[in-house]
Amino acid sequence: MISDFSTSPLRQLSDIGVTKIKDLYWNLEPADLIEHVVVNGEGLLSDTGAVMADTGKFTGRAPKDRYIVKDNETENSIWWGDTNVPFSPEAFDVLHLKMIEYLADRRIYARDAYAGADPGFRLNLRIINTKAWHNLFCYNMFLRPTLEERNALQPDFTIICIPEFEADPQTDGTRQKNFVLLNLSKRIILIGGTAYAGEMKKSIFSVLNYLLPLKHQVLPMHCSANKGEDADTAIFFGLSGTGKTTLSTVPNRQLIGDDEHGWSDTGVFNFEGGCYAKVADLSRDQEPDIWGAIRFGAILENTRFIKNTREVDYGNKEVTPNTRTAYPIHFISNTAKPSIGDTPKNIFFLTADAFGVFPPISRLNTNQAMYHFISGYTAKVAGTEVGINEPQATFSACFGEAFLPLHPTTYAKLFGQKIEQQEVKVWLINTGWTGGAFGSGSRIKLRYTRAMISAALGGVLSEADFSIHNIFGFRFPNSCPRVPKEILDPRATWKDKQAYEQTARKVAEQFVGNFAKYADFATPDMLLGAPKLL
Repeated sequence: MISDFSTSPLRQLSDIGVTKIKDLYWNLEPADLIEHVVVNGEGLLSDTGAVMADTGKFTGRAPKDRYIVKDNETENSIWWGDTNVPFSPEAFDVLHLKMIEYLADRRIYARDAYAGADPGFRLNLRIINTKAWHNLFCYNMFLRPTLEERNALQPDFTIICIPEFEADPQTDGTRQKNFVLLNLSKRIILIGGTAYAGEMKKSIFSVLNYLLPLKHQVLPMHCSANKGEDADTAIFFGLSGTGKTTLSTVPNRQLIGDDEHGWSDTGVFNFEGGCYAKVADLSRDQEPDIWGAIRFGAILENTRFIKNTREVDYGNKEVTPNTRTAYPIHFISNTAKPSIGDTPKNIFFLTADAFGVFPPISRLNTNQAMYHFISGYTAKVAGTEVGINEPQATFSACFGEAFLPLHPTTYAKLFGQKIEQQEVKVWLINTGWTGGAFGSGSRIKLRYTRAMISAALGGVLSEADFSIHNIFGFRFPNSCPRVPKEILDPRATWKDKQAYEQTARKVAEQFVGNFAKYADFATPDMLLGAPKLL
């Protein structure tokens, strides 16, 4: 189609070195992209009209193969280490050129989009894909500019994603054939050797985690957010399995977003224009909103059909347990338009404490909030992964360590400042076990968790009497409407009180051990939030 440099759309790609290609499709609508997906053999249509595509060898992110170019701009600002692996500018340039040359005889799907629903912090994007379903993914997951906005759009960052292109580890400086390279100075992201679409959205999240705190004092957050009828905004942090999506998607509150947000001086805003939800064992009864969103325009990753039908078998995990769907946020009916809320009144840290030592709800002071924000705790239970035979503590700094270019204490300081300035209440919600650890205790009932969150949002708990946990120091209410009083004090739910104390101290020791790697950069206020072991 478009192949010569004189064509206007191609001229817009010359800034990243693209001067010759075989075919170029720019900003196709979903229906057109879906037609290309089918014709190209990239995927199939389900009985609801959703596209079903496979991601190939990689069914999730490959964090060990994500690199950041280390140059004059980033050398002293990035938190270098296992999370952020340095890559040389010279090696980046070589790979960039190879990828550009690879595109010369390929079909390209280009898209203009942006991240950041608040116009004051918008990041303009240009995405170059070789797969039509990847371009549809970007249409769904990023924010969609109007035609007028597209015509004037100048990209702040460009993504070049070529799953078919593989690096040569011997000469290109990568660990494997797949790679994700972030060049924060040249504002280019290179992705190759993997068809897992989530790498694109998480790369932009990493970029925003770098730019927003340093340039705008905006806190980027790996969280969901919603708002009530009185426009009161609530934020929900939580690692996988803690109930973040379930607890933030409720009929009486509008969903702002389910995964990535910014917190400015004026409010909370979604970074994205869509949702990327897990669908393993999805059912209409348990998740009616997600079920209804999987329709024409949505994407399913790595799922399988029931034999001799086009009906998706959500219980089938033969490819991966990480089966997902990606759809525009407006496929969920009860969403905020635009995806913006006022400054938050309540923040919830969700943890599935499989040791059974945390109260089902606790109020944190600012010091504790910063400490637990950096800790990002939950626990895996036996059977969830090979080799896990008993509960295992899991920590992820700021509930999203894999996406933090800056040191976690940078985000925690900003978090603490905003809590103080905007007088936000911070709650720790245990969606895990009570009356004992996993295997002996029982899972806290969802209806009780919903009742406690509702009481916190409604201000009911502000009038409650509180007790103080003897080890972790946070306060927990002695009563809560529609919740049995006897489960609010975790120690009281254990028959063996000595065993409870021993287990609580064991968990506290793991917190202290985990926090040690951040302690050199932590402020005295953060350290005051630590559990007391003496």
